[in-house]
Amino acid sequence: MSLPSSRIQQSCLQSFVCFSLAVSENAKQDLKDGLSLYNSENNIGLRNAWNIIQAEWKCCGVIAYTDWHEALQEKVVPDRCCQEHYQNCGHNSTNMFWNRGCFEKVEEWMDDNKHLLGTIGMVILVVQLLGMAFSMTLFHHIHRTGKKYDA
Repeated sequence: MSLPSSRIQQSCLQSFVCFSLAVSENAKQDLKDGLSLYNSENNIGLRNAWNIIQAEWKCCGVIAYTDWHEALQEKVVPDRCCQEHYQNCGHNSTNMFWNRGCFEKVEEWMDDNKHLLGTIGMVILVVQLLGMAFSMTLFHHIHRTGKKYDA
């Protein structure tokens, strides 16, 4: 009886790992696709978001600073990728850029804060369940009193 059970558990674990890897790869690809919009005029919010993330977390690109070379189609990076930040430092290929990609930094942050994120998720779950319970109580109360609403 335990042999099929262990195979099922192993299969489920493999499926979860495969699903996690697929989600991770899709997220990386979507972020890389979004890098090409960095210099577009109507995406100032995206540009600001990348600048803030790269400056605060000391990272560059999705996986590495070379992601920007592909996205911008030239050997430049945003100035916030420079370890010593100054105007147009990203155009100088001899500068030191942050080596680690921002995706790795986000994964680290999520791993470090998984208990906080889980707690927040559980609080939201409880609030949603209480809302459903109260709405059902209200529905039954209105239904028992026989009140009808004309539409």
